[in-house]
Amino acid sequence: MFLDKARVKILSGKGGNGIVAWRREKYVDKGGPAGGNGGKGGDVYFVATEDMTTLMDFKFQSVFKAENGENGYIKTQHGKCGKDLYVKVPVGTIIRDVSTDKVIADLNIDGKTVMLAKGGRGGRGNACFATAQKRAPQFCEPGENGIERTLELELKLIADVGLLGMPNAGKSTLISAVSSAKPKIADYPFTTIVPNLGVVRKDSGDGYVIADIPGLIEGASEGIGLGHEFLRHVERCRFLIHLVDLTKENPIENYKIINEELKKHSEQLSKVYQIIALNKIDSVDEEAKQKYYDEFKKLANDVFLISAATRENLKEFMYFVAQKVDEIPKPIIEVEVEEDDGATDNDDSAYQIYKVDKHTFVVEGGKIFRLANVTDGRNTEQLYRFQNILKSMGVFDALIAAGVQEGDVVKIGHLEFDYLF
Repeated sequence: MFLDKARVKILSGKGGNGIVAWRREKYVDKGGPAGGNGGKGGDVYFVATEDMTTLMDFKFQSVFKAENGENGYIKTQHGKCGKDLYVKVPVGTIIRDVSTDKVIADLNIDGKTVMLAKGGRGGRGNACFATAQKRAPQFCEPGENGIERTLELELKLIADVGLLGMPNAGKSTLISAVSSAKPKIADYPFTTIVPNLGVVRKDSGDGYVIADIPGLIEGASEGIGLGHEFLRHVERCRFLIHLVDLTKENPIENYKIINEELKKHSEQLSKVYQIIALNKIDSVDEEAKQKYYDEFKKLANDVFLISAATRENLKEFMYFVAQKVDEIPKPIIEVEVEEDDGATDNDDSAYQIYKVDKHTFVVEGGKIFRLANVTDGRNTEQLYRFQNILKSMGVFDALIAAGVQEGDVVKIGHLEFDYLF
């Protein structure tokens, strides 16, 4: 099954907490603080790979989380850093941040790697806070939270040659005749409902990729039919093969309709070089073949008469296509990638204050909650430090603005205290 759009959620690892610990060894008097630091959380990276051709894997897994950092240990031992997570996507994947609708990555080269969520920093243990004046700090730091993001993945297949034409023009038959691809072939409209890729081998031994795009019809730009949805897959092709069915009533009109839909999709795409392949010559007489050939030569320089079903003239045609693959370089498609602050922005200092009843207020917020988690309510020094941090963050001013009165109860995580002016 082919899937070219997907939505995923990524979470980088949380940093480990520092700890409060003391050195206690025989014959070591007043050993001092020995709390280790927490480890850094793992980052989340996306990597382009040619081993994938669809986003199908993301239908079954849509949440990706890096490993958390470990908490610090006694004896000034630091916690282990969380492992980074590498998510593989097909070459040609564009990544958009759903919250901002900005394109933040274009993975158009095999092996290209981009970090999209940085892991949280580990918190410091009390050994880091020891000074000549404060030899026995009773506090530590919590680790930072990781970053959570929702991303939209869009695949634009990177093929050398794009194959276009009306429904039943013979595109699937042609790609099956010149490559090992086995697309579904039948005599009804929209047999092909997803793009097919085939690798065509050249005499030199190497090959090139040809993409069979589902049939376009008139009005595709307004959502009719299938082809317009998949035209993004030919935007990065070197050139196009325009397959025309000579058994239809008006082949020239069909050719013009396709080109008009290309123009509606993208002005740049409408200017891409085309080879016209007049297909199904085994089903028309000699007079009709010559008539259509002469008419199409007025519209384009490179016109070929072929039959994909019987393979008539197919060898000569594909030889010419291979020459053009060597001559025409891949287009450089510049996708505007905006600066991505969301990958490294670990600032979670925002908080909210709720009045749950007449005399009780609750303060919630990532950083505040984590600070409360590593604060021992029985330790005076830790409580003083926590109070100073709340003051510097403006929490007390916000409580006053929310209507707190002397004697009201304030709850932050597991800590609960009476508010005093």
